[in-house]
Amino acid sequence: MIEIMSKNLGELLDRLPATDRQFVAGAHIFRQGAKVLALHRIIDGAAHLVRHQPNGAVLVLQRAGPASILAEASMFSERYHCDAVAVASTRTRAIAKPVLRAALARDFDLAEAWAAYLAREVQATRMRAEILSLRTVADRLDSWIAARGELPAKGEWRSLAADIGTSPEALYRELARRRARHT
Repeated sequence: MIEIMSKNLGELLDRLPATDRQFVAGAHIFRQGAKVLALHRIIDGAAHLVRHQPNGAVLVLQRAGPASILAEASMFSERYHCDAVAVASTRTRAIAKPVLRAALARDFDLAEAWAAYLAREVQATRMRAEILSLRTVADRLDSWIAARGELPAKGEWRSLAADIGTSPEALYRELARRRARHT
C-alpha cells in the first residue's frame, strides 16, 4: 500500500524544500512530548513509532521503511504522542511543518494525494485491528493473506509475524502445518 502512495504523494512531497537527516540505529528521530517541527519521510533504513507503557513494555505503533511517512497525523498536533526510533541506519527527508501546511493549503493535487494517503492509512489500520482481534494464528494469517493476496517472501516472515501479533515461531509452526496438509 505504501508503494502505491509513494509515487504520487512522494513526488509531490519531493518538490517541497526539505533537509536530509541521518540517524544511526537506536537514535531517536523525535521524542514523545517534543514539539512537532517537521514531517519525516524515510528515504532509506527503517524506524518504529513506539510508545512506552507504564509496565515497561514497548508498544510499536508503526513499522516504517523506505517511502514511509512517520507520524503523519502529527502534522495536526502540537506535540508528538510517541517516540520515533531508527531501527537501522536511517535517512529521512524532513519537511518543516509550516512548509507542508502551507503547501497543503495552496496545492490541490498535494492536498488530494495527502487525503488519499491518510484514507489508505485508516483502512490499513482498521484491517490490522481486525486481524489482531482474531484468536488464532491461523485465523490471523488467513485474514492477512485475504487482505494482501499472498505470503511475503520467506525473508519477510518475521515482519509478517509482528504484523499479525504473534511470535515468529508460532507463525513458522502454522506455516509448517499448512505445508503438511498440502503434501
